[in-house]
Amino acid sequence: MSAWVLPDHIADVLPAEARLIEELRRELLDTASGYGYELVMPPLLEHLESLLTGTGEALRLQTFKVVDQLSGRTMGLRADSTPQVARIDAHLLNRQGVARLCYCGPVLHTRPDRPHATREPLQFGAEIYGHAGLEADLEALLLALDCLKAVQVRDLTVDMADTRIVRALLAGLSLSDDAVARVHAALAVKDAGELARLAKEFPAAVREALLALVSLYGDEQVLDEAQGRLPDLPGLREALANLRWLAGHLQGAKVSFDLADLRGYAYYTGPRFAIYASGASDSLVRGGRYDEVGAVFGRNRPAVGFSLDVKELVPVAARRPLRGAIRAPWADNGNGGALRAAIAALRSRGETVVCAMPGHESEADEFLCDRELARAGDQWVVKAI
Repeated sequence: MSAWVLPDHIADVLPAEARLIEELRRELLDTASGYGYELVMPPLLEHLESLLTGTGEALRLQTFKVVDQLSGRTMGLRADSTPQVARIDAHLLNRQGVARLCYCGPVLHTRPDRPHATREPLQFGAEIYGHAGLEADLEALLLALDCLKAVQVRDLTVDMADTRIVRALLAGLSLSDDAVARVHAALAVKDAGELARLAKEFPAAVREALLALVSLYGDEQVLDEAQGRLPDLPGLREALANLRWLAGHLQGAKVSFDLADLRGYAYYTGPRFAIYASGASDSLVRGGRYDEVGAVFGRNRPAVGFSLDVKELVPVAARRPLRGAIRAPWADNGNGGALRAAIAALRSRGETVVCAMPGHESEADEFLCDRELARAGDQWVVKAI
């Protein structure tokens, strides 16, 4: 095998795309900062027991393991930054009130989490801790939408669900974890036949309600239909009411509901959402409420947040016009002092100045030079090309 061949689902990022990704990263972080979110930078690897405590089997399977040559202990390369940020909130900040934190950094997956995905996402996310009310859920949703709008992703649709609906239906049943997982899997792919087989021994009301969930997706009328077709259970009614409240506060946004969508069911504890955009093959953003995320760190604080892969925004975000640069000759002994001073002055004002190496003056450049630094008498001036 050639030495330059990379592993499957791992790729180099070349200059044009890397420049766009960096611009997107800055705009996302600036948008979060505008909401009062503080940037944190958790480490790429941690001791495995710290990294995976309380995260569930799915994340455990996605995590690369390595042996620390200093201590001999097993370490993990993070597959998701959310548990790390929960640890920071619980143990390092230890604030009593609301804490708003954001992050952006690479994560590694043992396998792609969806078709054609990279195993090295650049994960951006924002978390709000310390408020149990729906105001925090709404803020997370609004921030996620504003982040996508800031990078000029258009035609957005918010799809919403609540993990408490299925939990309320299954609450009175004595089911193994494996049996619950099979029910969740059948709901996720809307396999009514498999769901009927799995639920044949369930109480009739529960079985009928689970089968009804398969068809409960669409616009806000879905909530009215669910009100009539699902049993009157306290947790279930609260979940529907919360979804209605959140949707009512997303003015101007297209909202849909899929009450059988259980992606991340082991992670979320309440409302969850995904945001789709025209031209994207899958959701760009996933988020919701996960109040239990900090419990394993000794502080079971309310928590809501979302994350996205900045790399997945590249095909759908609006292209930024390339900022023009200035081409300058190489400073040699004859013109060095004055030319170097002119170049330094331009760069100090934020201009990009590309010095042509001797013998390469006519080569194409990556920075779209639309001006040149030329001598005019005893001065160096910028002229249009």
